[in-house]
Amino acid sequence: MPALELSAAFTVNERTRPVLDGAVVAEGMRLVTTGITPNEMFWRQLKFGDFDVSEMSMASLLIATSHGPTDWVALPIFTTRRFFHTRAAVRVGAGIEKPEDLRGKRVGVPEWAHTAAVYTRGWLMHEGGVALSDIDWVQAGTNEAGRIEKVELTLPKGVKLTAMPDKTLSGMIASGEIDCVMIARPPDSFRQKHPDVVRLFPDFEAMEQRYYQETRVYPIMHVIAMRKSILDAHPWVARNLVNAFEESKRRSLERILDPAVSRYPVPWLTNYARRMNDIFGGDPFPYGIEANRATLELFLRYTHEQGIAHRLAKPEEIFPAGIMAPVKI
Repeated sequence: MPALELSAAFTVNERTRPVLDGAVVAEGMRLVTTGITPNEMFWRQLKFGDFDVSEMSMASLLIATSHGPTDWVALPIFTTRRFFHTRAAVRVGAGIEKPEDLRGKRVGVPEWAHTAAVYTRGWLMHEGGVALSDIDWVQAGTNEAGRIEKVELTLPKGVKLTAMPDKTLSGMIASGEIDCVMIARPPDSFRQKHPDVVRLFPDFEAMEQRYYQETRVYPIMHVIAMRKSILDAHPWVARNLVNAFEESKRRSLERILDPAVSRYPVPWLTNYARRMNDIFGGDPFPYGIEANRATLELFLRYTHEQGIAHRLAKPEEIFPAGIMAPVKI
């Protein structure tokens, strides 16, 4: 039988590259792939449904899932992850030295339903003891003006969010119009070493490792989503896609852990990768539900508390039934 042809879009990284360039093939399928930036991909998917399969923002997917029947179904393939709560940038002179100092301050986010901001706000609430209503929230593009929310929001009672589409978070924190930014991508003013824009937590890497060891939470940014109509017509597609991405990830880890070849122009990278591999129990980038249950349950709770998801969902509700059932011989 001819292969099932599907359009697909993914960010270009070491874990997706083998699928994008065809080195790894999802059995029974021919993926017509596009390498694309996250912002463009999410906008095109959420507004126009341009692709059959793509990465999607975890927060955006949960909005769609919690509102009722949706055109999309998630697969437990997590293509981008990063620790966020330690990455906040603050304005020098704003009097912010610890999380509690954010009370009464103006804090910028690129979107309320921005996955990085969801994790950071949740941590701020539960670990820092700062209520969402204690902060004056501002929404704007990180480095480019004109960014707006991609989905409809229902903000928690007492929370104030002001959209400023004609400004940027990078410019506002440099000028002192806002006091802090919570984003995944560092603002240009920080990357360009503006003297008044600094990290809230300079020792962020040590904090992140402690956080993982204490919680087993490794924040997920992007998940693979596909059209539900394709899954209904071809149930085998979901598991075959998971298998392909598992193989793609395995190859990427094999490359970075191989000490015999200098694959990347960074000294000691292999040694660092091996240490991270040990910390994460042999898989520093796990896919599947059980290996990520702590992260998924925490994120589902945060999105519900922050008015992003309309109800508190369970991890099993957002993935196809039996998707990770083990097969043994």
